[in-house]
Amino acid sequence: MTHNLKKTFAILLLAIFGSTILYNCEPDPDSLGEQLFINDGVNGNETSYDIIAYNINNHDSIRSDASKLISEQNAQGGFTAVGILGAFTEGQFGGQKASYITQLRMNQDNFDFSGPNAKVDSVVLVIKAPNYITDSVKAPGAYDKQDFPVGNEKIAVSIDKKTYPVYKYGKIGGKYNSMTLNVHEVTTFLDANNKDFTRSNVNVSTGQLLGSAVFDGTVSSISITKKSDNTSVFTSSNDFRMKLDKDFFQTKIIDKKGMPELQNTANFIRYFRGLRISVSETDRYLFQFLPNNMELIMYYKYDKTDNGAVTRPQTSLNFKLGSENIHIGQYTYDRTGSAVSSAIAGSSEINGDSKLFAQGMGGPSIGIKIPEDAVNKLKSLYQKDKTGIVSARIRMYVDPLSWENKHSVLRDRQFTILPIDKKGKEGELISNDFTPDFLAGFPLYNLNEKPVYYDFVVTKTVKDIIENAKENKPLLVNLGSFVRTSTGAAFGAKYTTRAFDMNRVILTGTDKLNANRIQLKVTYGTKK
Repeated sequence: MTHNLKKTFAILLLAIFGSTILYNCEPDPDSLGEQLFINDGVNGNETSYDIIAYNINNHDSIRSDASKLISEQNAQGGFTAVGILGAFTEGQFGGQKASYITQLRMNQDNFDFSGPNAKVDSVVLVIKAPNYITDSVKAPGAYDKQDFPVGNEKIAVSIDKKTYPVYKYGKIGGKYNSMTLNVHEVTTFLDANNKDFTRSNVNVSTGQLLGSAVFDGTVSSISITKKSDNTSVFTSSNDFRMKLDKDFFQTKIIDKKGMPELQNTANFIRYFRGLRISVSETDRYLFQFLPNNMELIMYYKYDKTDNGAVTRPQTSLNFKLGSENIHIGQYTYDRTGSAVSSAIAGSSEINGDSKLFAQGMGGPSIGIKIPEDAVNKLKSLYQKDKTGIVSARIRMYVDPLSWENKHSVLRDRQFTILPIDKKGKEGELISNDFTPDFLAGFPLYNLNEKPVYYDFVVTKTVKDIIENAKENKPLLVNLGSFVRTSTGAAFGAKYTTRAFDMNRVILTGTDKLNANRIQLKVTYGTKK
């Protein structure tokens, strides 16, 4: 190495390990990498080590209750909830359907419906999407309507309607654009104290179909103003609105006025136990919506007497569908004949798997283990040759022959990587904390575009194993990202978006005949 290159190498080491040195306030004088800063005498090398990677069968189940359907914290301290609806089928991962189950509540106990002889006019369910393509606005735009109904009147209004496609994962175009959304009454009591109602493979019974509507993959924002004085009549944003059975709500709600069923919340959630939203089709796409922002509005008229005259004004009741209710993302799979089914059936934690399948929403995960012979080789280099690790990365290539979803409109996939601490009583993998690299401020991974591969950063993880004799724990890779607080920090290792991450990917695993097999890439320096 030239003198300048040596200096550059030393500066690089300082940049990489600066946070680590601060993290360990009193590093051992002979700690890994320390000798590289002495007398500027350094030679750099990169060595690759084969590692074991295998598919983890999560049995198509994941915790998907309200505590897991969260993406980020808002400024008020609450969290944005995200749900998934839809269906998608392809050969690698098979079929997947996403439904949603929620409780609902009255907005006050013993509701009196404003006056006597209340009669339902209509019931509307409003579903809101968190993400839509704002530069793809569609007609009709702005127009006037002369006889728009407002209460008991018909007035002239100006209507401005903008329609946007939602972000989709699956098939798009032609017959795939539209699918049927169905809303059923739930007849199973959703017991908050029963852990069965926290899992994505939950079973609930349903009763009457309350409504169906064709969802064309778009949401709308609407503004309606009076022509006479330009005052607002109605506004909404990023909505899909569907009508429900008004006769059901007349019987179920209004006809129960003054009865025990509506007396308090405890009675009501045992009487009207919830709603299930699902799709009829099996092969369309998945899309995200905002559970806590859903609305269920019952419009009704009642008798009002004023100076002896009886009128029938219209009003509305908004049911509470927010965070105080049980929410469950319900996911079902048909893996028959799929590539992932065969891969999971033949998976080996000892020898590894040649193809690695990762899927959000309870699909498979990836386990990674650095073999002991690789650890021993690195320890020998450290102890005998005084090498210092500059960086350590686990490189995982996307399988170029696997299925790629070129039709979907979705942002880039994201991953989490965590140490596996133990298995729980039911076989679930438990990770109690982040990797040492994440805690030290390193990025989780870097992406290379052509060919596509991910470099997962494990520099401090490997340093701790070699230098400090820390346990060589297996690592768990999942699709999804860490839930963030309002300040941008990760909320906790157990809080990720995996429960509603729609992505899937196939990566190259342990295969000695494949040049793009998974490997540990270690860059280290040796003193001359």
